[in-house]
Amino acid sequence: MGSNRIHPVSLGFVFRSRAKEEKAATADQASPTDSKQPRDPQARKGRPTPKRSEAQTQRRSVANTTLTRKDASKRQRDERRVQLEKQRQALSGRGNERDLPLRDRGPIRKFARDYIDSRFNVAEFFLPMAVVILVLSVVQVPALQNIALLLWLVIIILIVVDSFLNVLRIRKQLAERFPGQDTKGTVWYSLMRSLQMRRLRLPKPQVKRGERP
Repeated sequence: MGSNRIHPVSLGFVFRSRAKEEKAATADQASPTDSKQPRDPQARKGRPTPKRSEAQTQRRSVANTTLTRKDASKRQRDERRVQLEKQRQALSGRGNERDLPLRDRGPIRKFARDYIDSRFNVAEFFLPMAVVILVLSVVQVPALQNIALLLWLVIIILIVVDSFLNVLRIRKQLAERFPGQDTKGTVWYSLMRSLQMRRLRLPKPQVKRGERP
């Protein structure tokens, strides 16, 4: 009997092992069904909660993607405003010639402007003369009305002759200075400029009267 002694078994060990086995079996049975059941709001997420700054950044990125068209329109308006301001500066003579309107760009158009601005043109005095003639024609004096009519004829003839001479001179100058280059429309461009008063011309004159362009 001495050799067949029964060693006592700790009851705590038996209960702990059985409790662990039951918990593991319960977890194995519940794991496939937990993903199908709604998660308890109070339960742990299984991932770290994002910081407030990260959440705000994510919300801003989503908002920016929804306002892309609006932002693009605003950017286009801003660029257009900057472009118009540069063009205005160029037309006033204080900006870069590359910002001028397309019809005013290039050395050929610049030469045509300088040629017209460097001389007196009869057509640029048409408006002041027209005011004088109008006043004379309104006065109820036959002699003054006859003078007004004569001035009308004289000023029109002078403008036609001066414009014709300008066309001949400009064509000759363009052929000498820009041989083989496309000068289409330049003569008409310069002629229209000669009809304007000097102070109203755009781009602003860059040469003085009598100065060689």
